[in-house]
Amino acid sequence: MPERARRAVLFDAAGTLIEPRVPIGDTYARIAEKYGAGMSAWRLDDAFARVWRATPAMVYPGLPADASARREREAWRVIVRQTYLAADSAIRPSDFDACFEELFAYYATGAAWRVRSGAPEALRALRAAGAATAVVSNFDRRLHGILADLGLAALLDLVWLPSDAGVAKPDPAIFASALSALGVTAEHALFVGNDAQRDLAAARAAGLRPVDVDSLATLADLPALLERELPEEPQR
Repeated sequence: MPERARRAVLFDAAGTLIEPRVPIGDTYARIAEKYGAGMSAWRLDDAFARVWRATPAMVYPGLPADASARREREAWRVIVRQTYLAADSAIRPSDFDACFEELFAYYATGAAWRVRSGAPEALRALRAAGAATAVVSNFDRRLHGILADLGLAALLDLVWLPSDAGVAKPDPAIFASALSALGVTAEHALFVGNDAQRDLAAARAAGLRPVDVDSLATLADLPALLERELPEEPQR
């Protein structure tokens, strides 16, 4: 009897499986205020979104892990500094280094994040159905600790980052290398994300079937969607 081709559901991380517990601008404002800078949360929220969109992906091929991690941290230092400047160039935290370190450490923990509705149930059901589950994200290495804190790491077969692939979304190579690590072909995989270009268009270009997370009432609907979109079939 022929083996059945293994299926997989891959996910983006921030905005898909997890999301900030409170708006980013609120957190940036709260921590800046500790260092003498009273700033508007909504301005910081808007500034962060603009700075993040303009920031190149954190990809440092060829560097050892510790050197790459330092580069990621420095990239975030620039993002935080530019966010504060873009929100209000006349107001500065009194000790920017301390302010940055507090923000960077906070977002490395599960306390800063919450799990999107239905995510644990979906991951358990997908694995029970024999599907591989994975995250493919442009996040930095802190994501491993965040997912562990939130109880999701044990429900994933793979967490694949630019530091693993040497490329970042929307490059289709990051999807191809993740699928290779899982032993799954693109035609047997869904990718769930929230960004039209980096997630949905990129996954489609790589041969996966994209799913807009915002089209789902809850992530718990995914196992049924998998059966409709990719019903099990004998391996040819």
